[in-house]
Amino acid sequence: MKNRTVQVPNISCGHCVVAIQRGVSEIEGVLSVEGRHDTRDVTISWNSEKTSWQEIEGLMSQINYPPVG
Repeated sequence: MKNRTVQVPNISCGHCVVAIQRGVSEIEGVLSVEGRHDTRDVTISWNSEKTSWQEIEGLMSQINYPPVG
């Protein structure tokens, strides 16, 4: 299992966090997605045998929440 916490500058409210959670959770192999709108960060855990950080990062960029860091 891998974990990564990233800043997401486009987060402005709780709805943004929910949108990220819903989108990223659809990727097979993603185990958890937790975020906070006040600190604009998201922590993602995934099974590296089923998906990659590049796939997660790509989806976040597609839904207009590109991660930084």
